[in-house]
Amino acid sequence: MEFVDLKTQYRALKSQIDERIQRVLDHGQYIMGPEVAELEAKLIAFTGAKHCITVASGTEALLISLMAMGLKPGDEVITTPFTFAATTEMIVLLGGKPVFADIEADTCNIDATLIEEKITKRTRAIMPVSLYGQCADMDEINAIAARYHLVVIEDAAQSFGATYRGNKSCNLSTLGCTSFFPSKPLGCYGDGGAIFTSDDALAQACREIRVHGQSARYTHVRVGVGGRMDTLQCAVVLAKLERFEWEIKQRRRLSERYRELLNALTGVQLLAVRKDRDSAWAQYTVLVERRTSIRAALQAQYIPTAVHYPKPLHQQPAYAGLFRDCKLAASEQAAERVLGLPMSADLSYSQQDRVVSALRGALP
Repeated sequence: MEFVDLKTQYRALKSQIDERIQRVLDHGQYIMGPEVAELEAKLIAFTGAKHCITVASGTEALLISLMAMGLKPGDEVITTPFTFAATTEMIVLLGGKPVFADIEADTCNIDATLIEEKITKRTRAIMPVSLYGQCADMDEINAIAARYHLVVIEDAAQSFGATYRGNKSCNLSTLGCTSFFPSKPLGCYGDGGAIFTSDDALAQACREIRVHGQSARYTHVRVGVGGRMDTLQCAVVLAKLERFEWEIKQRRRLSERYRELLNALTGVQLLAVRKDRDSAWAQYTVLVERRTSIRAALQAQYIPTAVHYPKPLHQQPAYAGLFRDCKLAASEQAAERVLGLPMSADLSYSQQDRVVSALRGALP
């Protein structure tokens, strides 16, 4: 059993993926080939955003978005400590200061009610993370941002395909950033990502930044990076888009079945999904006590697990110096208890039954 079953997915899409890759090999336009524009157009149609700019990774999407909005050294960005390092990493690399608001204990997403108290005269942006595939309370976050004239960047690396109050993740705020890392709901076969916005000026800035700040060949109008998504990776995502809607529906069926099976287990807490949104279920994460022993018991039965994330960012060595005496209780407690179970569209019911049976036997 795989934690994320990319092999079965490839077998299901082999002819489409192979054909798409061969087409790139035949035309030989490996950088900014026609598949780049084709993918961007299809992602615009999917999300409803006005602009899509494909980039080299989800991390690059965050970096380029922060550069496009003009983040300067000393500027503050309010975000969550319970996320992958890239969220904070890009702020720090640009000389900005991450400011952490704690999470909701039942969703593990940033608690919107704690954001406003973190705002200072140096605050420039809010960066919520749509963790595990579910969006944070974006309307409330956008309302706060509007009151203080702030930019909102949704880190949607895990939530492409999710909806919030009828709108798609990545089209919920000033900028939306997603990742096509292989294990994401929509993944390529390497690194890739995309930025979404309906702001014309920000879109133009993002396009220029991803090609070394060029407005035309060898005309550098701003500082940029080499942030393009490879044509081959765009080709893979185009092939996977053909059954993506089915995959999202299947992930939701499997998550509902997990919920029904796990509800009966004492010692397993399920994460909440708010009634006004759904999840892309990038991971299926539960909360348990004695996680180390449970993981070992599952591993003994060849059932893979993962922990996203074992240590919040304010406790990470690279960033701890920025957050002396920082206490974020909900994030710290979640880091000790979260446990990811196998999840992908091709997970079978029999495999799911094995996971639940093994977890039942491993519980204290």
